[in-house]
Amino acid sequence: MKYLFFSLCFYLFVTTGFSQNKIDPSAIDIVRDSFGVPHIFAKTDAEVAYGLAWAEAEDDFASLQQVVLPTKGLMGKVLGKAGAAGDYAFALFRCKEITEEKWNTLSPEFLRLIDGYVQALNHYAATHPQELLHKKLFPITAKEYIASSVFALTIFNGADGALQRIFNNSEWEAPELNKKGSNSSAIHSSKTTTGEAFLLINAHQPNTGPQAFYEAHICSEEGLNVLGGLLAGGPCILHGVNENLGWAHTVNYCDRLDEYQLEMNADNPLQYKFDGQWTNLEVKTVKLKIKGIPITIKRKVYWSKYGATMKNKQGFFSMRLGANMKIGVLQQWYEMNKAKNFTQFYAALNKQELSMFNIMYADKHDTVFYLNNALMPVREAGYNWKRTLPGNTSKTLWTNFKSIKALPQYINPLSGFLFNTNHSSFFATAEKDNLNPAAFAKEDGWEQYHLNRSVRFLEMFPQNEKLSYEKFKQIKFDKQLPSALQYPYKIDSLFLLSEAEYPEYASLITTFKNWDKRGDAGSKGAAIFLLAYEYLKKTLHGQEPRSITKQEAVETFKYIHNYMQTNFSRTDIELGDLQKLVRGDKEWPLGGFPDLLSPQWTEPYKNGKLKSVGGDGLIMFVRFAKDSLPKIETINMYGASARPGNKHFDDQVQMYLQQKTKPMTLDKATVYKNAESIYHPQ
Repeated sequence: MKYLFFSLCFYLFVTTGFSQNKIDPSAIDIVRDSFGVPHIFAKTDAEVAYGLAWAEAEDDFASLQQVVLPTKGLMGKVLGKAGAAGDYAFALFRCKEITEEKWNTLSPEFLRLIDGYVQALNHYAATHPQELLHKKLFPITAKEYIASSVFALTIFNGADGALQRIFNNSEWEAPELNKKGSNSSAIHSSKTTTGEAFLLINAHQPNTGPQAFYEAHICSEEGLNVLGGLLAGGPCILHGVNENLGWAHTVNYCDRLDEYQLEMNADNPLQYKFDGQWTNLEVKTVKLKIKGIPITIKRKVYWSKYGATMKNKQGFFSMRLGANMKIGVLQQWYEMNKAKNFTQFYAALNKQELSMFNIMYADKHDTVFYLNNALMPVREAGYNWKRTLPGNTSKTLWTNFKSIKALPQYINPLSGFLFNTNHSSFFATAEKDNLNPAAFAKEDGWEQYHLNRSVRFLEMFPQNEKLSYEKFKQIKFDKQLPSALQYPYKIDSLFLLSEAEYPEYASLITTFKNWDKRGDAGSKGAAIFLLAYEYLKKTLHGQEPRSITKQEAVETFKYIHNYMQTNFSRTDIELGDLQKLVRGDKEWPLGGFPDLLSPQWTEPYKNGKLKSVGGDGLIMFVRFAKDSLPKIETINMYGASARPGNKHFDDQVQMYLQQKTKPMTLDKATVYKNAESIYHPQ
């Protein structure tokens, strides 16, 4: 009878997504270090997940709530019209339906982890009702939580861009290069002066909100001991380091998504032709609730054999990608967290639930590895898969994905190093060790380009000698453009204008010609460049890469001159006068600009100033020795807490600006010894 009772409880949990095993918060320790970073200790993984959710809710509950809003159809009620588009997309891509369909593919161990995480969110919401974005958001179930992860990864994989293209009736556009990106590198122990393997973890994400990295350490008696970064809603570390190994993610831009135009029946507007037969579109009605609008808005969502389908003035278009076909991405990350060696780590990758991201890896066992990871469809040759495809034939309806072995990857190249800065995986190491792109199908759309960051990395990296740890950090923090610029639009004409021909802009032209192409906060040339970059990005948007004309160069200097005079009453400002790191009511001069190894990207702030909205974020340097725990240094742009008034709201800013780091550890005794506070999540 007792066995039947527990079997029934587990069955109810895995089939309904509701919690059955109540966590005791008194069994969990949240240990805050001197920077407020949470270190979570408990006996079980589920208890650790509970503590992690609680700690992040204490630091940024608003971002956690934004992640789960679409599962309740509440984005519109909280965020207005823009949020309603998210509610529509959540329904369009059938995130809830795929979660229901695939639920039984998740392991009992992982479900216990998620159960603990969700319990904490519900408990925190119940005890902090004043912080709720909407009173109907909680409680949430495990299934709703998993559905939110499916939606997040679907958007990450480019579904938002596809939606915009169809809505705007525009053709496929290549991703905008150079504006944003991430850095990662793995150096074999034979290539370093210390005999340690080095790993750089440096994803460039937004500074705040659900996509900003949160630093944490989780440790259980069931095999978890991992420190690193997670995005809002992550139940474990998304990239970081455990006792044996570490990994980093960077965004990749291979072709993971396809778009199709359906051939519609003139006699039946909801039928499309497929292999010579008329087939009915599946149609559902979505009820959208929008903040400030008292009535419910109804919209149709469509589904074809290809997937999510939208209608515009030209007809019906479908989108197909792997991200909304699987639900186990968080489970795969959980298994990566617990891997003890490369064999176990690769086995986790082989599950192929993670549909994107480059993966850079190093460990204490002398393995470095890099994978350009994707759920890559097995496509038929003969079609231009980067453009809109015919949606009337099974020849364009792929149903399988390539195995992980078929993806571009390296393990222990003779050169001893691997790196990725969102550029081509065919330029990942020394030239003689690089993969041949001809060995991979053109239909996959693998990246073929260098970026400023990748070229600059190779300029700085000592390929013919061993790398010191000091040089390793220097490369990451570098603010120098390469000798040959890699931006899509060539700006040589800006350097060729004559001061005598344009005396009103003479001082700006001279300063720019003498610029050393560095992005230091004290650089006047960098201020000119950043304004030129922002101006040309707007005026040339959508155009093919090309050189700007002399007239465009003159117009650019005219814009910069007027901008500086209007907002600063002078034209000799420094980059730090123009660009600010802003936190609450404080601001600091800030160096960096797009596509430096130490980058920033900005948006308008006030009085003509720009503020950083993305850049380095969380930076981690890791060293692996065979017989000791990894040595870890990190820095976060702001601090551990997103709550104004908390002393850890901005306590890492000065260190970040000075390119300094803080030591971190996986050693439990050291964490407790140096703790600023120890408490239970209750």
